[in-house]
Amino acid sequence: MRNPPLSLYVHIPWCVQKCPYCDFNSHGLKSALPEKEYVAHLLDDLAIDAKRIGDRTVETIFIGGGTPSLFSAEAIGDLINGIRTRVNLAENAEITMEANPGTVESGRFAGFYQAGINRISVGIQSFQPAHLKVLGRIHDDTQAIEAINQAHSAGLPTFNLDLMHGLPEQSVENAMSDVDKALALSPYHLSWYQLTIEPNTPFYSRPPELPDDDILWDIQEQGHARLKAAGYEQYEISAYAKAGHQCQHNLNYWRFGDYLGIGCGAHGKITDIATGTITRTVKIKHPRGYMEITRPYLDTETQVPTDDLPFEFFMNRFRLVEPCPIEDYTALTGVELTKEYQDALDDAQTQGLLDITDTHWQVTAKGRRYLNTLLSCFV
Repeated sequence: MRNPPLSLYVHIPWCVQKCPYCDFNSHGLKSALPEKEYVAHLLDDLAIDAKRIGDRTVETIFIGGGTPSLFSAEAIGDLINGIRTRVNLAENAEITMEANPGTVESGRFAGFYQAGINRISVGIQSFQPAHLKVLGRIHDDTQAIEAINQAHSAGLPTFNLDLMHGLPEQSVENAMSDVDKALALSPYHLSWYQLTIEPNTPFYSRPPELPDDDILWDIQEQGHARLKAAGYEQYEISAYAKAGHQCQHNLNYWRFGDYLGIGCGAHGKITDIATGTITRTVKIKHPRGYMEITRPYLDTETQVPTDDLPFEFFMNRFRLVEPCPIEDYTALTGVELTKEYQDALDDAQTQGLLDITDTHWQVTAKGRRYLNTLLSCFV
């Protein structure tokens, strides 16, 4: 067993208003942001978690939410500087922050870059006014375009554009219009994913009418072709990037890497090669509880059962287009490949979902299309 690369996830839970499809731990902003107080708690949280990792190097940081770009560049700078003093942060660490379009927020991009952010992920979702309204987004298409233009002009070495498809009553032509408008803005990275209806959301309580499976497949097929023709390489089920611009933080998740999670409701995964165990942590979810000094930040801490590790590994690793070295399975989970799972792999190969060589497993194009079918082989 070996230690995988290590990342840090930072959760900032506030947003202007919660979108009806969102099941993330986010809270509509009802008063002034407690920037300084929350950053102080984040850094205290990290100081406690740092004891878990010793002198291991943190390779990437991802600041998600919520809407982290509601915080000032000064607060983000204080956060990043504080992180550097508490963990061994790689000199060339990828540091991503999520942002939503808007005149005030997007104008801060240059300030965020100066504060230490070197990758912005902009949540566009759609350029169509009707769809933006249905999704509960507070920006319009003009603000979306302005945000991307400012990401270019801010001098950021890379940035991502988030785009959804399979939206309520969306046609193939309408979805391709969104793709074309996104491509015209030349982002370095594009996260292009299908809207799903999640429990405990307004959309789950009052489901909108979504496109049927035939339309969804046409959207995916035509969109993939356009992205490929424009020079974007698909490296994960819903992630496309120009050469050299893959998201290293998300790659570490999908390669079954380790990560500390600080902030409200943040999840972490840490490997202990001395004991051969993998531990998952969850922090207190609500901002009020998280920022009560008399309470610990940790909500739950669970050692992953050995029987769960194979599925967790395959569920993450098989989202990637790249071949998976077979040796990674035991090296990162600490368990041997049993006959049960070897039979499951062979079954996936027989179904045309997986290619197997002496050294690698490779998900096929069919396997990516029917990912749930592939993963069901290991349940």
